[in-house]
Formats: sequence, structure tokens, C-alpha cells
Amino acid sequence: MDYKDYYKILGVKKDASPEEIKKAYRKLAVKYHPDKNQGDPQAEDRFKDVTEAHEVLSNPENRKMYDRLGANWKQYKNAGYDPSQGGNGNPFGQFGGGGGGYTYQGDPSDFFGGGGGGFSDFFERFFGGTAGGAGFGGGAGGRAGFRGGGFSQDMPGADLQGDLHISLSEAYNGTERMVNTSEKKLNVKIRPGAYDGLKLRIKAKGQAGPTGKRGDLYLTVNVHGDPRFERKGDDLHARVPMDMFTAMLGGKQEVETMTGRVSLTIPEGTQSGKKVRLKGKGMPVYNGSGHGDLYITFELAVPNKLTREQKELVEKLRDSVQGQPA
Repeated sequence: MDYKDYYKILGVKKDASPEEIKKAYRKLAVKYHPDKNQGDPQAEDRFKDVTEAHEVLSNPENRKMYDRLGANWKQYKNAGYDPSQGGNGNPFGQFGGGGGGYTYQGDPSDFFGGGGGGFSDFFERFFGGTAGGAGFGGGAGGRAGFRGGGFSQDMPGADLQGDLHISLSEAYNGTERMVNTSEKKLNVKIRPGAYDGLKLRIKAKGQAGPTGKRGDLYLTVNVHGDPRFERKGDDLHARVPMDMFTAMLGGKQEVETMTGRVSLTIPEGTQSGKKVRLKGKGMPVYNGSGHGDLYITFELAVPNKLTREQKELVEKLRDSVQGQPA
């Protein structure tokens, strides 16, 4: 993935405290939030970068790896690198004796330096022999193990990981994102109904292994909150203000859905907190059929200020209904 300077994105120094990082993030998130910059793709991209930077730098483990490894930190994390081990900077661990097993994680071409004779030179130095005739068995995700001096030549390269940030509207309708890998750009399609934390696997788009076989690309979808709705599974929930006169006398009330505004009939005497279900107006079912529901909760909205004449009218109304059954 493309390298991003997260400190520069948040406008903080590399020794910034967690409090300084959080403060900078909140300030920029408010400034570039999509709700305040509708129709501005640059602000939307800036908001995504700010969010991504905060997610990395606010996590002590991720920040430590980012500081040490820079652009490759996610690759090494996926390969099992533990920055707490310190050492000489080798991201693939150490070889240990006993039991005849020697294991490392990552892309062997990176470890051996690539080029002709790399594997043979290593075996001559380490095992006192050559790699000729050996078969080596590697695991998924760029893992390989040395067993009895052999390893499998069909081992894929390391997997790559990344994040995609989308709005709730994009999650509802489906969308696309252009992802930059180290070698090419990929157009990734996100189906309707995508949810926060959804994992997408794109086969053979990770790093190349020693024989050219590639690992996979894993992308995590992050769906940003929407001020209009709260999502619970495939259902949506919204709170809608209702004026006191409509509540008492009944009438029409417009409410917003993901596909536009609809008009609802409010019965006479509707109480605050009344919940209405709009069937099929929720989120699409990801990789399925149908939609969830939209639940509208009406909340009584009372005027902040009344004139003297208005107060007298309300008092007369109050006096005329006191004692009547609710």
C-alpha cells in the first residue's frame, strides 16, 4: 500500500503524546467530516486519511511498528513480527536450535536477498550443505518452515492488509474504491449492505513469493456513522421530532429514509416515544436478498419561547383538559 506519513496528516510531532494525537484527530475530524463538506471529495479523502492516521497512532503496538518499519509495518505485522523483541532489526525473528526445526515468517526472497545462489549460499552457511533436491513446505500468508533442510517451492508471498473507509450511504448503495498496492492500482467493488468490520479477500494480489506465486490482499471495511440513523445489524433506527400540535391533533409527518423522504400519518393523541416500523426501509442484506427495517421513534418537540398571548392560550387549554382521562 502507499506510504502515508500519519504524523504529518495529523499535524503532530513524532514524539506526540496520546492526548496530543487524540486532540489533533478530533479537531481535524470535525473540520473534514462528510456531513459538513457534502459534495467535496477532497474533504472526504482528507477525513479518511485523518481517521486512518488516528487508528494507527492511537494503538501503541501499531504505532511502535509504524515508527520502526515505516511503509512496510503492516506487511511485517502480518508476517508475525514482534517489535518488543528488539534485536538487530530483523523482522522475521531468529533461528533456534533443538528439534531440527527452523522457522521464519515472511518472503524468503527478502530474507535471502534474492538473486542467483541465495538459497544455496544460505544452506551452505547454515546446514553445511546445499539446497539441491530439497522440497520446502510453507504455510499460508508468507510462512515457511525448514524441516530437515528442505522447503516447498510453491510458497506464496506475504499477504497485504489495508483499510477502506465508506459512508453509510455508500454501504447502502454499494460503491467502489481505488486501492494502490506496491505494483498497481486495483478497483475494488463493495457490494450493497457492507458493514463495519467486513473483511474482503482479494486472491493473489499480495506480494510475490520466490517463484512468483502471490499472497492475498485483505481489506477491512470501515463504515462511518451517519447523524440521521443508528445501524443495528440490517435495521436502521432514527429519532424524529414531532411538534405538540401534531401530537395532539394528528396530521402528517415527513421522515427521512435511505431512499428519500416519506410522509407518515400521525394519529391523534400520539405520545412522545411512539415507535413506528417501516418494513424493508433498512439496509440491504449483504450477500443476500431483501432489506432490514427502519424504526422511527417520535420525540415531542416543545417550543422554546412563547409570547404572553400564546402562554395565556396554552394555560386556557391546560385548564380545560385538567381532570380529563388521558
